Amino acid sequence: MSIGNSPDDNSPQDERPYEEDDRPSIGRVLQQARIAAGLTVDDVSNATRVRIAIVHAIEQDDFTPCGGDVYARGHLKTLARAVHLDPVPLLEQYDAEHGGRPAPTPAAPMFEAERIRPERRGPNWTAAMVAAIVAVIGFVGFTLVNGDDGEGTRTQVAEGSTPTTSKPAKTKPTPTPTDPKPDPSDSAIAAAPQDKVTVQVTAPDGRSWISAKDHNGRLLFDGFLEQGDSKTFQDKERIDLVLGDAGGLQLYVNGKKIEDDFQQGDVERLTYTKGDPEVG
Repeated sequence: MSIGNSPDDNSPQDERPYEEDDRPSIGRVLQQARIAAGLTVDDVSNATRVRIAIVHAIEQDDFTPCGGDVYARGHLKTLARAVHLDPVPLLEQYDAEHGGRPAPTPAAPMFEAERIRPERRGPNWTAAMVAAIVAVIGFVGFTLVNGDDGEGTRTQVAEGSTPTTSKPAKTKPTPTPTDPKPDPSDSAIAAAPQDKVTVQVTAPDGRSWISAKDHNGRLLFDGFLEQGDSKTFQDKERIDLVLGDAGGLQLYVNGKKIEDDFQQGDVERLTYTKGDPEVG
């Protein structure tokens, strides 16, 4: 018996079937296609009406903000078409990684709309007019009922003793106005360069997405700020910002704190220039 290699040993060792684990992730494929198309996350959000935070989360393979498999598949199909990809392979990969295609669900809105501020209602003039009429009628009735006693009342006052005068009420002296304390941010404003616009964005309460561009439209930053993180942007003319969750961020423009009433979940697009903080 001769000792040698069996036929199986002659097969090439580097030839092996394609494994699904070798495929890039769904979010990675979408992100690379977006960059290749020359688009930012803001551009894709404007074109698809998918919120900026959701686009960024999907590119990081986080489908939790989508609200379920049905909505995640809808977002994938829309985003793939926006960056010129065939959505079918991505949907098949998503189904394979998340337990197959979901069962049909009741009709529901596929995309989360921007927050709609409640419309202010004007005053109820009808109710105010009715209240005024009732007050007039009551006053007239009271005058008619007590009209007969008017003369007797006047006689009693004329014949009675002189009414005692009451002592004037003591008034408290008006406090002398003191000079207002200077705003702590005044020194920061003085330290900020006068010939540039400086914007600092801080995430004190939690994770939040932001995007910043200079006056030429060049992208300065596009990503998440973790809790406690801070980014500072400077330009000779202006800074354009997009805030994914404006209520969770703190802004300082040219050294002065911005006190706008942003709410949690608000998406805000802001522009700041040199001088005192004013939204452009």
